[in-house]
Amino acid sequence: MTSSTLQNKAFLLLLILVTIAFGAILWQFHGAVFWGIILAILFAPLHRKLLRRMPKRRNMAALCTLGLCLVVVILPMSAITVSLIQEATVIYDRIRSGQLNFGLYLQQVIAALPEWAASLLDRLNLTTMGELQQKFSSVAVQASQFVATQALNIGQNTLQFVVSFGIMLYLLFFLLRDGSSLALRIGQATPLDEPHKRQLVSKFTTVIRATVKGNIVVAASQGALGGIIFWILGIQGPVLWGVLMAFLSLLPAVGAGLIWVPVAIYFLATGAVWQGVVLTAYGIFVIGLVDNVLRPILVGKDTKMPDYVVLISTLGGMSMFGLTGFVIGPVIAALFMACWDLFAPSHIDVTTS
Repeated sequence: MTSSTLQNKAFLLLLILVTIAFGAILWQFHGAVFWGIILAILFAPLHRKLLRRMPKRRNMAALCTLGLCLVVVILPMSAITVSLIQEATVIYDRIRSGQLNFGLYLQQVIAALPEWAASLLDRLNLTTMGELQQKFSSVAVQASQFVATQALNIGQNTLQFVVSFGIMLYLLFFLLRDGSSLALRIGQATPLDEPHKRQLVSKFTTVIRATVKGNIVVAASQGALGGIIFWILGIQGPVLWGVLMAFLSLLPAVGAGLIWVPVAIYFLATGAVWQGVVLTAYGIFVIGLVDNVLRPILVGKDTKMPDYVVLISTLGGMSMFGLTGFVIGPVIAALFMACWDLFAPSHIDVTTS
């Protein structure tokens, strides 16, 4: 083994070790670093426009972009989070005290079913649904308890939250100011051909922008519309249910219907016909229309990934990484497909006779 080969291998080993160590140091604040990078990518076009207007004032351009990010994204999210915590705590207290009994609501729906539906349930041995009601109530209690526990944890870990928030803003400022030069250095250090690097970087940024902007716009629209109709119909906790609908709308082919459909069924089964009809029509033609119209335009058009790949990668990402997985999952899937697209033409020569 030559001396230069040994030195190269030693250097690569050192590079891998220090990279792993640096990643371990940052892992405690991985959420802040991740969202700082995501917000920098999303607001980079706006920052470039501001920079063209003030080319010799890079710090001011970055500060203006950071301020707009605070006003447009972070402050509204903070206000929604505070309202969500308050409503979740109230609903959990009502469930624990017995004022809200989801098992009883399910029993009322079963009792209001028409004779043919009751006979069908009887043939399926589902007329005595005590165990199902108990499980339904247990799931509701556990879900509300989880939300209340997370709210309590946020209150107890206020210092850590403030530190992470400060790190995210600090990192976002420097990524906006120095992002172009940093991306150039990373590109120069990446041992790939220039066309391959350009294609992977383009795919990476396109998927992030389409996934975050598209999914967040769809989720925010469906959650806001769902919360509004719940507030109009007098359902307690419209912010909580709106946030749940927004969260579920991140999953393609599942959507906010998991929240509003059971409520509409309960209204219809308990005699609140006009509320049930209004909620059903609103859910189909307003909430559902947002998903059918906006998602293909904002997500599918740019990512060019099949719906089933988006669904599976989103679920897998959220299972592994939590809420941030709705971005990480599709990005990994898109890079996987892009890498194989680059690999296949250069290694497989398909000829036809």
